[in-house]
Amino acid sequence: MKLYYSPTSPYVRKVMVLLHESGQLDDVDLDTAGGTPLAPAEALVGKNPLAKVPALERPDGPTLFDSRVICAYLDARGGAGFYPDGARRWDVLTLEALADGMLDAALLITYEARLRPEDKRWDSWTDSQWDKIARACSALEERWMAHLSGPLDMGQIAVGCALGYLDLRHDARGWREGHPALAAWFAGFESRPSMMATRPPAG
Repeated sequence: MKLYYSPTSPYVRKVMVLLHESGQLDDVDLDTAGGTPLAPAEALVGKNPLAKVPALERPDGPTLFDSRVICAYLDARGGAGFYPDGARRWDVLTLEALADGMLDAALLITYEARLRPEDKRWDSWTDSQWDKIARACSALEERWMAHLSGPLDMGQIAVGCALGYLDLRHDARGWREGHPALAAWFAGFESRPSMMATRPPAG
């Protein structure tokens, strides 16, 4: 299998953490494919028409995308159980969706600052994206701490990668303020070998 990859993508990081945790890392070749919404990676267009990473090329079918599809496939392939059966499964899927929504908002803030001309930036719109993240952090603090502290699953991995991205790109906004339990959980989670091995480079 080949994973089209960027070391700073938090969506790629979800896949990489799962590969580490499920013992499948050696089954995947990494192919770096960067890009932005204004300059998509041309090498990806034939694999993923959205030209986004991650994309997983496999020998027995079409290329898979996006991160949630790839993670579900690799979980099933490796028998990892990070998407458990029964009622807990729906909690895991909801938690992963919440984390990915945080990432969507955080990336929009990043692109607004990096790609949009300064005279066309809209602070109120950027602040509204951060409001989504702040509400998500509050929901995690108030509703999801017992789940986050339970057996490892894809919801936890997704939240860990989302919070790691906030530290990478938006640390000055201080997501930890008002969320002490979530901050304490993340301090432990980011010390996992899989998280340390996939820590994105600064810049």
